[in-house]
Amino acid sequence: MTATADRPVSSATPEPRRALRRTRRGPKRPQGAAALTATTIKYASLIIASLFAVVPLATIFMLAFKTDREQRMTGPLTPPSNWFNFDNFVVAFDQGGMVTGFLNTAIILLVSVAGTILIGTMSAYALDRFRFRGRKLVMGLFLLATLVPSVTTQVATFQVVSALELFNTRGAAILLFMGTDIVAIYIFLQFMQSIPVSLDEAAMLDGANRFTIYWRIILPLLKPAVATVVIIKGIAIYNEFYIPFLYMPSQDLGVISTSLFRFMGPFGAQWQIIAAGTILVIIPTLVAFLFLQRYIYNGLTSGATK
Repeated sequence: MTATADRPVSSATPEPRRALRRTRRGPKRPQGAAALTATTIKYASLIIASLFAVVPLATIFMLAFKTDREQRMTGPLTPPSNWFNFDNFVVAFDQGGMVTGFLNTAIILLVSVAGTILIGTMSAYALDRFRFRGRKLVMGLFLLATLVPSVTTQVATFQVVSALELFNTRGAAILLFMGTDIVAIYIFLQFMQSIPVSLDEAAMLDGANRFTIYWRIILPLLKPAVATVVIIKGIAIYNEFYIPFLYMPSQDLGVISTSLFRFMGPFGAQWQIIAAGTILVIIPTLVAFLFLQRYIYNGLTSGATK
């Protein structure tokens, strides 16, 4: 009896201890059939989504290597008899105006992306570093511009382009591509907020003016944001159809997308030629995305978290 009385009494009963361990370990994971069902549904949904994306591309890819007789006599998922039949690509490239399309696209893309970077970085620098009356109003108008569908303003935009005598010229597409990318300004703003103002103050003490600070200090530090905007904007311009089709109707000013659209004229019944032209358009974008996707993701995430 004495030994039992002298034994120290535990401060916590076994039940609360078990509850505390369960709390620390977190909720129980589903076991057995429930876990297997959840895993099956997850992977089945991923496979189905992948098929929706891959099957159309595979159909176009196989059709591009088929002859005219094969595309009429075989099914869409039937492989071609000769995987080295490049005649369709030769016809699409030579007779479809693809050379002119690639050249016009390259000119518009280079000038538009360069202008977007200059305008976007300068705008972001002014909005982040300067305090002026109406600054919040300007930010609100930028946000409002992203919410307004561009199609609703095309009548006014077309009138402005015509008044500037830019219709049916490359300048129309270049002007519209440079002046409508509000998203680029917000990306640059996110990165700009991570650059300390003390760098500007130190440069001003050394006698640098605002433009020197922007050009020699701010712009080099915005390289991750610039890379992100170059990739996103470049792919968007490369795939754009509406603006070149509306403002550059001349066949000599055709870009990749409009040149491919005009295939429906001379090659309306030759789907294998159209498929070959589609593959020629897809390949540069696919290669660029595969090699530069990590820069896209890293640029977007670092700009969002800094």
